[in-house]
Amino acid sequence: MQVIKTVKALQQYLAGKRGLHNTIGFVPTMGALHQGHLSLVNKSADEQDICVVSIFVNPTQFNDPKDLNQYPRMLEADCLKLKSTACDVVFAPDVKEIYPDGKSNQQIFDFAYLDHVYEGRHRPGHFKGVGQVVSRLLRIIQPNALYLGNKDYQQLLVIKQLVKRYLKLPIQVIGCPIVRENDGLAMSSRNMLLSPTQRKDASAIYNTLQLVKDKAESLSPEQLIQLAYQNLNKVKSIVKIEYFALIDAQTMHPVDEWNNQVEVRAITAVQMDHVRLIDNMQIN
Repeated sequence: MQVIKTVKALQQYLAGKRGLHNTIGFVPTMGALHQGHLSLVNKSADEQDICVVSIFVNPTQFNDPKDLNQYPRMLEADCLKLKSTACDVVFAPDVKEIYPDGKSNQQIFDFAYLDHVYEGRHRPGHFKGVGQVVSRLLRIIQPNALYLGNKDYQQLLVIKQLVKRYLKLPIQVIGCPIVRENDGLAMSSRNMLLSPTQRKDASAIYNTLQLVKDKAESLSPEQLIQLAYQNLNKVKSIVKIEYFALIDAQTMHPVDEWNNQVEVRAITAVQMDHVRLIDNMQIN
């Protein structure tokens, strides 16, 4: 496994691999890797000849400077974890490599509805930053397939729109299942910021999603959302429920009645003091 820090060196390496007709899989990350990330790496390695993992904390997708500053950075530990996988290359650039012309001189993408609801509403500018960094990384790496986790479900839809509508690149965008802890909590780099009490209480997020899924055949969407809020409001460590919604999995428009032709997902975001957690689950 190689660790490469410059665009020039990475592109030279990949050009040699393409010359041998190798396919390239790409897993973008911000580091602080956990088993969820590693599952994406393993899937990429299973399906493509070469696996590239980027580790870059992108400043343009943080609307809160405190959130950016506290985001864990642990490149050495991350590389040790990746050595246990079939990762071929770790791309670990600095900000100037990704934004050589400055962070403010990047293309601004308009994701329309997706940019104004749920994550877009609660994190203004977040998806514009995601679009900037992913477009830059894809142009650098030019992979055959991009592997992303379903935990950041809205982000997955945004990136699919980015690749198909704006970049028009022949890249498969592959969403992979959420990897969970033993108590159901979705694996996240932010979990390590939780206190022991918060970490114990955080399992209520998964339990609520599962409850909604179990009750879907007997309750209306409105009743399920009320049930979810009642359940989460009982948890002392949750200081704010930003949203809990039932959405059309393709469009993210809210679902207010059942339709067997529509795939429905429950999505939620909660605040536990200074730590923000998101999760989702397919309901039907």
